[in-house]
Amino acid sequence: MTKLAQWLWALALLGSAWAALTMGALGLELPSSCQEVLWPLPAYLLVSAGCYALGTVGYRVATFHDCEDAARELQSQIQEARADLARRGMRF
Repeated sequence: MTKLAQWLWALALLGSAWAALTMGALGLELPSSCQEVLWPLPAYLLVSAGCYALGTVGYRVATFHDCEDAARELQSQIQEARADLARRGMRF
């Protein structure tokens, strides 16, 4: 099972549980305070997931490691390409 399928199954299960609780399909009489929290729960979860994603991206950018060897290799390849193009008559 792919990761997408796992996420979709989890969302389907959570969504069906949320719908069953909010629509009263289970026959449970929830207190009004629980219903007031339950109705906007998907929006809260969406905002929480967005904050988590933003924090993860920010952390990964902050801890990104430079590849000094790869940078030097790329610079030497650029110099070789420029020299080859200069031999062929291109000006920079």
